[in-house]
Amino acid sequence: MDTYFVLGNPIEQSRSPFIHQQFALQTKQSMQYEKQLVALADFQTVINDLIKNSVKGANVTAPFKEQALALCTQLSARAKMAGAVNTLSFNNGEIIGDNTDGIGLVNDLKSQQITLKGKRILLLGAGGAARGVILPLLDEEPEQLFIANRTLAKAELLSEQFINDRISVISFEQTQDYQFDLIINATSASLTANVPNISADCITNKTVCYDMVYAKQATNFLLWAQSNDAAKVIDGLGMLVGQAAESFYQWRNVQPDISPVLVKVRKQINAS
Repeated sequence: MDTYFVLGNPIEQSRSPFIHQQFALQTKQSMQYEKQLVALADFQTVINDLIKNSVKGANVTAPFKEQALALCTQLSARAKMAGAVNTLSFNNGEIIGDNTDGIGLVNDLKSQQITLKGKRILLLGAGGAARGVILPLLDEEPEQLFIANRTLAKAELLSEQFINDRISVISFEQTQDYQFDLIINATSASLTANVPNISADCITNKTVCYDMVYAKQATNFLLWAQSNDAAKVIDGLGMLVGQAAESFYQWRNVQPDISPVLVKVRKQINAS
């Protein structure tokens, strides 16, 4: 039986084992998927041990995504642009790295009938979460992708890594001068129950607001968006399940159906 892991620190909260177990049952794959807490100094040792034990692949979560990138012998284009790896495949001595976060986001939006082509998108944040989704969003051919960050210089630095006329950089304050079809919160603000300091003027009654964070209750960012008449608000649970589905597909060459698994994970969260 093929074995896979999710590696992180902390890792106890990870829902990946449940998600991949559901995918395996659904697609009749003979595999097991476990989580492993990795000491901060032991990531490379753990990867070497997994390979020695014929483990087929691993998902990587914080804080090891950059270390995973450095260990890879092959990288996908989106992993290179993201500067981080969340999916490892071990194959004949090769360590193959990919980043499935962005495609997980895009597929979640599409599943909810959100059109990206020709739209004006605002991406909040300039850290790793934002960087990981830029290339997949650009692949959908939006009219313009605006990157806004509390520190403008950091957003400018990020944009310079993507040579694309569709990217614009603005400060949080400048959001008052624009209106958007889609606003994606890739900041860590929701983890501390805060809201990015952007202008409510950038939201119309046709704007969709998406938070990469998910929780039992709506995040403060989504509540703020609702209070300012956003057309629709969406949390990041579908992105989580979607990125897992892309990893699963790479490993097993079978595309799972995300929808029933998403329903089960949501029930699990609501019951906790």
